[in-house]
Amino acid sequence: MEAVCPEHTIIASNTSTIPIGDIATAAKRPENVVGMHYFSPVPLMPLLEVIPHAGTDPKVVAAAVDVGIRQGKTVIVVKDVPGFYVNRCLGPFITESMAVVQQGADPLKINQAMVDFGYPVGGLTLADEVGLDVTNKVIGNLVGEGGGRLGVRMEGANLEVIEEMVAAGFLGKKSGKGWFDHTSGKRGVLNKEAQLLADKYREPSKDLSKLPAPEVFERCFLRFVGEAVHCLQDEVISAPRMGDIGAVFGVGFPPFIGGPFMWIDKMGAQTVVNKMERLRQENGEQFAPPQLLIDYAKAGKRFYN
Repeated sequence: MEAVCPEHTIIASNTSTIPIGDIATAAKRPENVVGMHYFSPVPLMPLLEVIPHAGTDPKVVAAAVDVGIRQGKTVIVVKDVPGFYVNRCLGPFITESMAVVQQGADPLKINQAMVDFGYPVGGLTLADEVGLDVTNKVIGNLVGEGGGRLGVRMEGANLEVIEEMVAAGFLGKKSGKGWFDHTSGKRGVLNKEAQLLADKYREPSKDLSKLPAPEVFERCFLRFVGEAVHCLQDEVISAPRMGDIGAVFGVGFPPFIGGPFMWIDKMGAQTVVNKMERLRQENGEQFAPPQLLIDYAKAGKRFYN
């Protein structure tokens, strides 16, 4: 593109998780490279994440924000880390969704519990809409240590199940089958072949089949909320308001709740810390509450005054 475009041309990437700085390393004019991450389905989802890397010209950032606003999007500027803000929070959420299914939870009931909580669609529905191939790549860019990747915060499930589903051609709605069978002509029909693959990775040491679905869903929800606080702690987002806007407009976080930070304020930081500590003792370090949340709990602070 640089070879055929004017020198002032801005090159913007819609990548879901690849750090923009990694893309800019191949550019002759890295100062003109920026991230503009839209959300699926783009005509309906109002959020745009603008992601400058360390060398992006501030004028380029301003231009990207201006374009987004003129497109009618709500724009937030976030730090250049794998997954940026919204997908960085979705990574642990997806992992925990796989974990509870592998521990015996009914995937359809968990999907419905998410809708009952106030989301427009359930997690399995969202994965099928976005595409399991895209989901698999998002996860791949978040796992591991170093380079801003999430390490232990992406643990808790055997994520090979998604790789196997992709290899089997179960890409979601676009291929006819994913978690759901979209060829049946009916909504909410689970793909039996996908269920067999999920059963292959069943964790025999735990059984969540008798727990109420809302209680099981809370585990997934807390993984999202915890990562949102990590993002504020690590300055991926500049303020709680940006985190709440990103969650509501990017993934349909229930707007009447207001976003993860408003939810924490409503529940009380200490209550949320207690929930995460209990899950940490039962399931592992992936549930460890962020230090910022612990500090707020000890001080009795709120994210909004």
